[in-house]
Amino acid sequence: MKKILMAASLAVGLAACTSMPTNAPSAGTVKKADMDRLVATLPAAAQGSFTEFLAQAARENPLLRASVAAYAAKQPLAGDDLVNISRLLGLYNRLHNQAAVIDATAKMVAIPTVRADKVPPHEDKNIIAFGTLVEGMARDFGLVYRNVDNRIFEVKLPGSSAEEFGILTHADVVPVVADEWVLDDGTRLDPFKLTRVGGNLYGRGSIDDKGSIAAVLYAMKTVKESGLPLSRTIRLMIETTEETGGDAMKYYRAKTALPEYNIVLDSKYPAVVAEKGSGALRASFALGSAAGAGATAITAMAGAASTNAVPQTATARLQGGTTADVAARLNAAKAAFVEKYKPQGGPFSIDVAQDGAAVQIKVTGASAHGSRPEEGVNPLPRLALFLKESGVALAPNGYAQAVRYLNDLYGTDYLGRTLGLAYADDFMGPLTMSPNLVREKDGKVDVLVNVRMPRGSTPEALSQATSAKIKAWGTQAGVAVEVDHQQGNWMARDPKGAWLSTLLNTFGDTTGLEAKPVPTAGSTTAKLMPNAINFGPAMPGKKYTAHNAKEFKEVVDLDADMQMFTEMLVRIGNLSQMQ
Repeated sequence: MKKILMAASLAVGLAACTSMPTNAPSAGTVKKADMDRLVATLPAAAQGSFTEFLAQAARENPLLRASVAAYAAKQPLAGDDLVNISRLLGLYNRLHNQAAVIDATAKMVAIPTVRADKVPPHEDKNIIAFGTLVEGMARDFGLVYRNVDNRIFEVKLPGSSAEEFGILTHADVVPVVADEWVLDDGTRLDPFKLTRVGGNLYGRGSIDDKGSIAAVLYAMKTVKESGLPLSRTIRLMIETTEETGGDAMKYYRAKTALPEYNIVLDSKYPAVVAEKGSGALRASFALGSAAGAGATAITAMAGAASTNAVPQTATARLQGGTTADVAARLNAAKAAFVEKYKPQGGPFSIDVAQDGAAVQIKVTGASAHGSRPEEGVNPLPRLALFLKESGVALAPNGYAQAVRYLNDLYGTDYLGRTLGLAYADDFMGPLTMSPNLVREKDGKVDVLVNVRMPRGSTPEALSQATSAKIKAWGTQAGVAVEVDHQQGNWMARDPKGAWLSTLLNTFGDTTGLEAKPVPTAGSTTAKLMPNAINFGPAMPGKKYTAHNAKEFKEVVDLDADMQMFTEMLVRIGNLSQMQ
């Protein structure tokens, strides 16, 4: 009986829509407040078909009746009608498929697609497994899948013309320090298991980029099932080496013609039209021999697991000398040190423990994406400063020289001021230089600094300047130092016309937030694509948790992604011209 009543109600709803003249113009487009009301009233309707959902939506909001009538009559949609139907399809996808997208994200997060040291990514079992997962989803969704030599996993939603619109994401993720994945209440998280805590989905890749991959695949599925025609094909390209230089995209680009227009789902909203250039600056010091009897030496140091992440913790191990006295001196100095540097960077803590013949020091700050050091509290330079100001005499090995380098040329500054290299662009912001990683390799101690270069310099000029400054410091300090600075270039686009305005309109009407082109300190493979700009997934005004310890994606933001990606596919897929 209940099904009979639902069917009768649906018939009445569609009749009310289709009884209107099908060429009647829409009275306008639904915006955030309208969609919020539909979300509150139509979650049950979204569990049925899209046609049923439309009928319910038209009853709830008379503004939609003309658009729904045009869709029901299978008329070509344009103007406000196309916007309304694509927007409702996005809303339907969000309500209908949220659990499925979270489940797909969980399956992706469970595959640890971190680049291995000894196996090329295209031969790595985890990258291959990720491609197999995407292939299965594409097949189930009726989409066209192509594996380009395990470098790029390509999924297409065919349109009626040969023209294609490209969407780029990436499957690889940065490494983790598993011990740092602990919530404030002591709950330990597995970085490679998606864990929901309240409104957050924790897991490596949840926001960078596996949540976006799951969301856009379900958007493509939803558009295909809706029967809405597309005048251009949508090509999704899933990169496998974005975090380590983009070699896979370079390989793909040499073998495959790229779409003329592209978006990248790897940065932030509303639409990113300028990116800083990402660089890796390495200073290396000979490790040297162990300390002599009675001398205290640093025998190990650690910071982030990757150069492009501000670490959550930084550690050092001291050996030699009287460890009880060294531990006592450090413990006596830590409270005053934390208080002294708190105003310069926010809260952080220091733990000192005697461990047999060694003293362990751990400085805990706040992790951040390497492109946004201002969002974190970097413990590595604070560890170096603490070792200096505590007054513990250190044997002059490579670690001690690295500590001196950090203190003399960085301190708590990440803007290149101590190095004398600071500058800024009015739109793109300042140069940032964040020392994030210390490692022992090939008999040397390396300090790696993540550099983000805005417009106003060139990679060659900046690399030459950093090398000259560091070598001059080494000469003055009597420290032998090797310098290598690999610097990528900045990107600034000037897109005009329909496709950019479509993205901005989609974002603004969905979120109610200001919609204008923005810059980012991040660096993505948009630089390798023609006419490419970033569209999400990070929301304005929120800390970007990619590369962080305890990386998470907010469910509310995943909902917005699902809704906007779906609308974007339909509207951009049907633009008469992109510019």
